[in-house]
Amino acid sequence: MKLLALLLFCNTASSVKYSLKYFLTATSGLPDFPEFVASASVNGVQVGYCDSNIRTAEPTQDWMKKLVKDDPQHLDWYSEKCFGNQQVFRANIDSLKQRLNQTRGPYILQRMNGCEWDDETEEIKGFNQYGYNGEDFIALDLQTLTWIAPKPQAVITKLKWDAEKARLEHNKNYYINRCPDWLKKYVKYGRSFLQRSVLPSVSLLQRSPSSVVSCHATGFYPHRAKMLWRKDEEEFHDGVDKGQILPNHDGSFQTSVQLNVSSVKPGDWSRYDCVFQLAGAETDIITKLDKKVIHTNSVSLSEFPVGPAVGAAVGVLLLLAVFGFFIWKRNSQGFQLADSEETTN
Repeated sequence: MKLLALLLFCNTASSVKYSLKYFLTATSGLPDFPEFVASASVNGVQVGYCDSNIRTAEPTQDWMKKLVKDDPQHLDWYSEKCFGNQQVFRANIDSLKQRLNQTRGPYILQRMNGCEWDDETEEIKGFNQYGYNGEDFIALDLQTLTWIAPKPQAVITKLKWDAEKARLEHNKNYYINRCPDWLKKYVKYGRSFLQRSVLPSVSLLQRSPSSVVSCHATGFYPHRAKMLWRKDEEEFHDGVDKGQILPNHDGSFQTSVQLNVSSVKPGDWSRYDCVFQLAGAETDIITKLDKKVIHTNSVSLSEFPVGPAVGAAVGVLLLLAVFGFFIWKRNSQGFQLADSEETTN
C-alpha cells in the first residue's frame, strides 16, 4: 500500500503543469471588508491584486513587477478590468437581493476563471464558473460552448447566455489562446521562483492536554504536498482531520493535519508519527508524536509558527482573495444573475 501511494504521488509530481487563476469576490453586508476583491494567482501564488479601496491593480511578486515594468499596458488592462468588474458585480448583488427578496446578509458573489497549461504535452484547459452565497450557480463548458446550470434558478441565465454566440466565441478564444499565452509569459518571467523547491518547518501544536494534536507545516513550496498521520509506519484515517493548503504572504504555503489523541494510550504515543511529503523532494519530514516537543497554550499562540498569512488583516484579505471560494460549498439558495451582468474575462 505504501508503494502504491508513493507511485501515485510521484506521478502527480512529475507532470509539469502551470495554472493561471482569477478569483473575483463581491460582497455586501460585510463590515470592514472591501466591496470587491480580485486576485490573480500562478500555481497558487498570488501575483496580482486589486480591490474597491485601492481601485487599481498591483503586482505582488518581484518577477511580476519586472514584467509590468517591461509592459506597462499589461497592468493598465488589469486595472481597467478590475474597475469594470467591480461595477458589474455590485449591480448584480443588488439585483439578486431584489429578485430573491433577501433582506438579511451578508451576500457574496464570486467568480473563478482562468486556464491550465502542461508544458510537456501542451494540453490546455480553460474554466469559468460563478457562485453565490456558497453554492455553484453556472459554469462554462468550453467543449460544447454552452453554460451548465446546476440549479433551476440558473436556467433562464443559461438560455440567455447560450444564445449569445459572439460572447461564447470570445470566451473560447480567451481561455484557449489568450489566457495560456499570458500564463506562458508569466512562467518565463517567474520560472526560477515557480520551479523552486523549499521544505517547511514542522511543529506539533495542542491547545490543551485533551485537545487534538495538530501537525503543522509552514514555509513550503510548491503547493503540491501531502501530510498524513501514521501508526506503526502505516497511514491511517480514524480520528484524523486534514486541513487545506493555504498561502503565506511570501509565496510559500502552509497546511496541517490533526490527530485526535483521546483514544491513544499513553504507552502507544511512540507508535505514531506525522509525515510531510513535498512533490519532487527526495526525503519526507517525519515528526514523532512526542509530548516533549508539543507546543501548548503555555506558549503564547502568537509564537506558534502558523505563518503570516493568517496573522494580520492583509493576510485575511489574501486568503479571501486567493481562495475566493472559501464559502463556495455552504448551503444556501441559488440565484439568477441580472440580464446585463457578464464580463467574459
